[in-house]
Amino acid sequence: MASALSNQTVCVMDASGRLGSALVHRLLQRGYAVHAAIHNHDELQSFKRLSSENMKLRVFDSDPLDYHSIMEALKGCCGLFYSFELPSDNPTYDEFMGELEVRAAHNVLEACAQTDTIDKVVFTSSATAVFWRDQHNSVPSDVDERNWSDVNFCKKFKLWHGMSKTVAEKTAWALAMDRGVNMVSINAGLLMHPNLSIEDPYLLGAAEMFKDGVFVAVDLGFLVDAHICVFEDSSSYGRYLCFNRVINCSKDVVKLAAMLLPSSSPQGMEDSRVHEQRISSQKLTKLMVDFDSELQME
Repeated sequence: MASALSNQTVCVMDASGRLGSALVHRLLQRGYAVHAAIHNHDELQSFKRLSSENMKLRVFDSDPLDYHSIMEALKGCCGLFYSFELPSDNPTYDEFMGELEVRAAHNVLEACAQTDTIDKVVFTSSATAVFWRDQHNSVPSDVDERNWSDVNFCKKFKLWHGMSKTVAEKTAWALAMDRGVNMVSINAGLLMHPNLSIEDPYLLGAAEMFKDGVFVAVDLGFLVDAHICVFEDSSSYGRYLCFNRVINCSKDVVKLAAMLLPSSSPQGMEDSRVHEQRISSQKLTKLMVDFDSELQME
């Protein structure tokens, strides 16, 4: 199945982020031609230097709020890997940023609907679009891809990351279904990387995630594999929760705290309880059983 894709062209947008950049490199290794759509002008030049060394890479200056620049990047592509990256001059989430993310999602899906060659879209969302809800008045239950975060709950507690991801993903799904775009979404946990900081917008509400058993994280390599797997597997559909780490005991918290705040030592973590995991990625696990991460199609 994968070898049939070796001569095809895909677009990665925004290719300047951690996920986008890693996807570009892995897709090139697998033999794809790649259109790297980049909004961050600082990254644009480094990608252009890379494209001069690799004939299968083309670089586009693309703004997700500029419909025509999206259309240009999608020309000739059979697939799109889309993720929203916060602007470098405003790397935080608030209501305004949420509105931008929703507009961007609408523009991108509309452009895909207008591009005849697009066969599949992989839309990167977040686990925060799945688990935020008021559980105090109900019996706690496990969550999976069938669940959606409650937008009003997110607004009430200013969980802007969860609100933005939820509304943007719902906007994308509504447009995809209305316009007949074949889309799958990856709802990723907290992306682990060496420069992770306490300011990461995903971490707002981390204490509640921990107590509720839904604090999950994902390594970059695993996240990239998941994206490529759902794109290449013709049986993939709907939403996929994606994580390979669960943070549900004090030892996990101490490890994470050491990464986020290396200059301080966590206090008051003698609690030996393990919070029951209440979130499942079984759907993705089943799909990835036979996925060959190292496959090269050239």
